[in-house]
Amino acid sequence: MSRNDRPLAHPSVALDIEGMKCGGCVQSVERILLEQPSVARASVNLVARTAWLDLNDPGQSLDPILAALAARGFSAQPRNTGSVEQLTSSTRDSLGAWWSQWRQLMVALVLLLLSVLGHLAAGGHLELVIVGALPFHAGLATVALLGPGRPILVGGARAALALTPTMDTLVGLGVSSAYLASLVALLWPQVGWPCFFNEPVMLLGFVLLGRFLEERARFRTGRALQQLAQLQPDTARLLAGDGTIREVRVGALRPGERVQLLAGDRIPVDGMVLEGHSAVDVSSITGEPLPLEAAPGIELTSGSLNLEATLLLEVRHVGAETALARIISLVEQAQARKAPIQGLADRVAGRFCYGVVSLALLTFLFWWQLGARLWPQVLHASGQGLVHGYGHHVPLGGVAETSLGLALQLAIAVLVVACPCALGLATPTVITVASGQAARRGWLFRGGDVIEMAASLRQVVFDKTGTLTLGRPLVAGVVGTKKPDQLLQLAASLEQNSRHPLAHAVLQEAQRHRLALLPTLATRTYPGSGLAGELEGVEATVRVGTPEWLQAEGVHWTAELQADVEQSSLQGQSVVAVALGEEPLGLVTIDDRLRPDVSVALDRLREQGMTLAMLSGDRRQAVERLGEQLGFQSHQLGWQLLPDQKLERLQRLRKAGLLAMVGDGINDAPALAAADLGIAVGTGTQIAQDSADLVLLGDRLEGLPEALLLARRTMAKVRQNLTWAFGYNLIALPIAAGLLLPGFGLLLSPPIAALLMALSSITVVVNALALRTT
Repeated sequence: MSRNDRPLAHPSVALDIEGMKCGGCVQSVERILLEQPSVARASVNLVARTAWLDLNDPGQSLDPILAALAARGFSAQPRNTGSVEQLTSSTRDSLGAWWSQWRQLMVALVLLLLSVLGHLAAGGHLELVIVGALPFHAGLATVALLGPGRPILVGGARAALALTPTMDTLVGLGVSSAYLASLVALLWPQVGWPCFFNEPVMLLGFVLLGRFLEERARFRTGRALQQLAQLQPDTARLLAGDGTIREVRVGALRPGERVQLLAGDRIPVDGMVLEGHSAVDVSSITGEPLPLEAAPGIELTSGSLNLEATLLLEVRHVGAETALARIISLVEQAQARKAPIQGLADRVAGRFCYGVVSLALLTFLFWWQLGARLWPQVLHASGQGLVHGYGHHVPLGGVAETSLGLALQLAIAVLVVACPCALGLATPTVITVASGQAARRGWLFRGGDVIEMAASLRQVVFDKTGTLTLGRPLVAGVVGTKKPDQLLQLAASLEQNSRHPLAHAVLQEAQRHRLALLPTLATRTYPGSGLAGELEGVEATVRVGTPEWLQAEGVHWTAELQADVEQSSLQGQSVVAVALGEEPLGLVTIDDRLRPDVSVALDRLREQGMTLAMLSGDRRQAVERLGEQLGFQSHQLGWQLLPDQKLERLQRLRKAGLLAMVGDGINDAPALAAADLGIAVGTGTQIAQDSADLVLLGDRLEGLPEALLLARRTMAKVRQNLTWAFGYNLIALPIAAGLLLPGFGLLLSPPIAALLMALSSITVVVNALALRTT
């Protein structure tokens, strides 16, 4: 799939859908949605039980869509995407459904226990005549079908009538046919069929046990999103106009209001610090291990933790506009968007039920008309148990005395052992776990297709400024002077009236050295050259600016200073000269520093076999110096590139393999969009960039090789799950159909077939959860 063919980053509508049990359900729901004229694209997630829709007309009512789903047995309701409150409510609903399944399972297991006791009584191992009687087992089976089995029977019948069979259809056919066949054998013993009333009870018990364990494992797959939602507190301390503090719901806050944060409080909204100084733990949002030093003017994101002191915060963003809500929305979209590899599994699962019903019918016809005639001895191997040898059976109303009885038993086993659930769960469970794990570390994949693309990358191209470097000028050194503190104090005192980026770097360096700034008496700005002015307590005029301007102003210049200027320029650094009167004090060299972990990140990418390149609009000297420092070859560098030239270079590089472009997510949007995979590095304010497929929150470039490694591990898990799901069905179905019965006398009974079916689904989910420990 090419990048331009992928789904949009922001589907218009999300729906929560109930009633999906397997990959066949996913195909059915997608077919129903795409049949609606207002739906342009639909993506359904079995694990999260959600559907993301792109609508032809965003303002159109959803009522026809919801009605069409409800008519097919899938109740749905719109979801407010990115809503922390709704996600918390959805979590509570999931817990409620989980406990409902638990109660249903307990009833089924009690019936199963009574059935086992009756089985032992019928075999003479227990002296319980009533429990071992066939009418008692018939009553147990009836209660099982009308009680815990009723939702399965109703859902399966409804799906069958709509010509969209699901897992419930297969299980419903299995248990109802076993029940009806046993009922006929009980009422008319002369037909010679075996009575296996215990099989519907066992089938439902094992199926419900498997679904309960599967649901529990599914609940764990989405735990990362729930943990993100729990980062937002329910209440906040609102500072009212009269100066009083009131506890209010977070949802009631509005932009412009002020909230007080005590030490240990979670930050409820995005806002700017007005008063106070404290350390803030942002690791839950960006993955950054070091705390952020919060001071007036610093912006904080919701979900961060105030560690040390009281802060006063002005509310900037609330609700779905907060960074936390946008992160949750991105993760929800990522879990809904399918990886291309999932398409095959979904297509197979969608047709799987038809194939299984056909195989069950063929199995029934074969053993009824031909099998028992070709191998008469097989009629002795049709009792209950896991795998039977000739003559090893425990009769419950007798064994199959006719070919019709044997055919019924084998057809039921085929219906029950089939497992489209494993096929449907193989990919989305892994994608859900991986997306959640990535979000907890500050990496936001926009979908399963992005994860699959990231796992196949061979080249990574970096922008320079703001990506490999911090993107802001900092003082690299003070040269040509024996009194660096005096030089910094005078320069910063004069520059405090300027908004130039280089002036900010000088001021930041003076603050780092804890130098007190002198009051300014007068300043004059010379655009493009520098500043001149008078400071309190300083007799001569202070000048700060370019070396050429200071020389033109009559400042005495020495050969040593000129050599320092030329050396700094060769290194790609900016030079600010400082003079007092006509005497030069020295030079301040300013540069855009490397990210502290950039070398480690690039080395790890090279170890993973990636080919690296760097494209920049910066000067040749600066790019070459940085490239040499980071181990780039000359042919891997590009400098002074305009946006269209950068795109042309990217197109040439793509011929050598799949390519990712890494930028800061703001001025690199065209290049990010042109690459196979766009990767943005930046803070939480950049996560809404549509041009990036993967966003690395915070300033840690080291997260890039880790994110790509997670993508490769994810796809490895997907392939393992698909191999298991396909392999299980390819092996189990022929055995259930009686393939080994003539030659080896081996038969798979329906109850054990149900247990194997459940274990198949549980296996793929547990394998996906193992990704959390890697």
